[in-house]
Amino acid sequence: MVPALRLLIGLMIASIVIAALYFGREMLIPLALASLLGFLLDPAVSRLKRWGLPRMAAAIVVVAIALGALGGLAMYLGSQVQQLSADLPTYQSTIRGKLRSLRKNANMPSAWDGVLKTYDTVEKEMERGSQPRGNVQKVEVQSPAPRPTTQMLQWLGRIAEPVTTAGIVLLFVILILLDRDELRDRLLRLMGGNLYMATGALDEASERIGKYLRMQFIVNVSYGVPLAAGLWFIGVPGAMLWGALGAIMRFVPYVGPLMSALFPLVLAFAVDPGWDMFLLTLGLILLLELISNNVLEPWLYGSSTGLSALSIIVAATFWTALWGPLGLILSTPLTVCLLVLGRNIPALKFMEVLLGSAPVLGPQQRLYQRLLADDLDAAIGLAVAGVQARLPSRPASQDRALAVSGFYDEVGIPALRIAAQQHLEFATAEHRLRLSSGMDAVIEELQEHYAAPGGAAGGRAQRRLRIHSAGVRWEVDALAAAMVAHAESLHGHVVSSSDWALATEATLMSRSGNPLPADHEWMKAMQQADLLVLSSFNPQPQSMARRILRRIRRHWPRVNVVLALWNAPAVAADPEFAAACGAQACVSSLHELQLWVDAMQVEELSDGVIAAPVPAEDELRVAALHASGALDAALAPLYRETAQQAVNVFNTRWAQVSWVDADRVYAPGSLLMPQGQESASLARAQSICSYVVHGREAIMIADLARDPRFAANPGLQELQLRFYAAAPLVDRKGHVLGCLSIMDDQPRHMSADDMALLAAMAHQLMDSIREARKQAGMG
Repeated sequence: MVPALRLLIGLMIASIVIAALYFGREMLIPLALASLLGFLLDPAVSRLKRWGLPRMAAAIVVVAIALGALGGLAMYLGSQVQQLSADLPTYQSTIRGKLRSLRKNANMPSAWDGVLKTYDTVEKEMERGSQPRGNVQKVEVQSPAPRPTTQMLQWLGRIAEPVTTAGIVLLFVILILLDRDELRDRLLRLMGGNLYMATGALDEASERIGKYLRMQFIVNVSYGVPLAAGLWFIGVPGAMLWGALGAIMRFVPYVGPLMSALFPLVLAFAVDPGWDMFLLTLGLILLLELISNNVLEPWLYGSSTGLSALSIIVAATFWTALWGPLGLILSTPLTVCLLVLGRNIPALKFMEVLLGSAPVLGPQQRLYQRLLADDLDAAIGLAVAGVQARLPSRPASQDRALAVSGFYDEVGIPALRIAAQQHLEFATAEHRLRLSSGMDAVIEELQEHYAAPGGAAGGRAQRRLRIHSAGVRWEVDALAAAMVAHAESLHGHVVSSSDWALATEATLMSRSGNPLPADHEWMKAMQQADLLVLSSFNPQPQSMARRILRRIRRHWPRVNVVLALWNAPAVAADPEFAAACGAQACVSSLHELQLWVDAMQVEELSDGVIAAPVPAEDELRVAALHASGALDAALAPLYRETAQQAVNVFNTRWAQVSWVDADRVYAPGSLLMPQGQESASLARAQSICSYVVHGREAIMIADLARDPRFAANPGLQELQLRFYAAAPLVDRKGHVLGCLSIMDDQPRHMSADDMALLAAMAHQLMDSIREARKQAGMG
């Protein structure tokens, strides 16, 4: 009963809200129009206020300029209309000639004449039968001619409503512009005590509506200017008038473009004795409509508002039914507000699902659903498209390896994780069959599209490893093992995989006899393997992992084993579990697995650290570092201030600004050092920042203890660092001189927005360095 009651209450609330919107439209429409105009005019008022003008004066000036612009445009359009109306009598002969021609063509014999004559005969007989007998005298009631006073009152009655609405809108606009901050505070208070959520919602609504209005202006201008130019070239009188009218009328969705196209078509029909001007005008309008409706509007409006194309059309219908033509104009901004409410209020989350343009299912969920629906072609299409989206325009073999690994990491493995979680609760036997056979076909298709290279795939590999991949217990484990084998083969390794999970071999788990699979291929692979990767989706894999590894170690004690615990990240994050069960490492992603494989390829380590490769033309980068003056000791307070700001913003323990020299990395003003110590330095080979310089992009390492590049770094162990994130410091010539990093003693993650903010702070720091040197007269 509870879900039904919730649905009933929700429908009742929705009905009450819709009724309030309908019956309160006389007050709500002017308020909505004023709010929309406030979004348009407020940036200009804020700009004038920043220039020193009081807000009241700035609002009056902006409103006066807007009214003057509208009045001037109305006067120009009125003069153009007056000129055209004066010229219309000269086109009467042309109009009569064309109408006679159309009438003549319409009276010519055609294939439908017989049908039309039969219809007319039947209609006349029916009318004759329905006529009453006898003569009926017609009576016509004529009202007296209205007096001038009555006509004036009728005219005033017609214009009173729009003039009153315009006056109310103008008053609301002025009040909104004058008291914007107070209104914003009241809205924040109405939205609850969570100022973070309320502020974010208002900012998002303001940004989306403002962007929508800017995009609409761009679309309208991109339509009106070519229309005016095309009509002038064709020779239609008043081309500028029709171009301006077309741009203005497009603010009224769907209906406005039709109305604005009617006038130049009628004029082209009246001016030219032939049909060339009319057909050219019609072709121009149709071409511009096709480009605008099918290219510009879906692209710009959808991306600016976040609304789907279907929701925009449904919203236009809904608001037009409630508020008439003005509702049609306001439909998109009002629906954007509903979308923002759905994003920020959990109870209204369904609005984001119904109205938003973002996919409601993630790629892994879409792949899983296509497999359950036995839509193999769609699943393969999703997989191939997912890999292609990760490839550059001219991919190398290493790019293909990273793209396939990224797809498996972000889509393939998560889809199998969903299957493992729903294996017993919801999945039927047929669903399991569809999943296993479908995913197997997807992997085979990707293996054909992206075959393993003949040699090493590039990168830093010094030798090719022999890797065997196997699943532990379930069929999803075996499918993940096939993904691992394909990904590692693209990196140039010699890879083999078991088609079935190890636990399906009865002899492996038996308590007597040879506790290993009797498969000859398994025995051969294990004898030659440098690395064994065992995949498991068991959420509690500890017991199974210890049992299998104990039996494997009994026969192949020297083989390196990595446990891929796809559904147990907490167990994989435990650094003691891998050592306790006898594994080289535990990973929960293909990216982590690749790091361990790369570590096995490096034969010599620098104090237990895998040093980042030195990029090409590093001498030019080092020269740019010294020329920039970034190593000047006078800038240390700026660096320490920036580090302190980063600590406060991201709530971490430490932060620092690092500059990568030829052999060492300097961190002046680092918060890792005591206040009295101005600078710290570290060998470049042992620095994490050197990877930022090599990769030329931001990095985020959630847990340094699980990254083989830094797990044995004595300096990091001494400082007890577990988390590291950094953004590159780039000069104007594109040289990566160092990085701005944040650190913590606990593992953590950072969102994409947080990483973007860190990159923005790094960019701001470079600007501050240039400004400081300019003030000091050094550059």
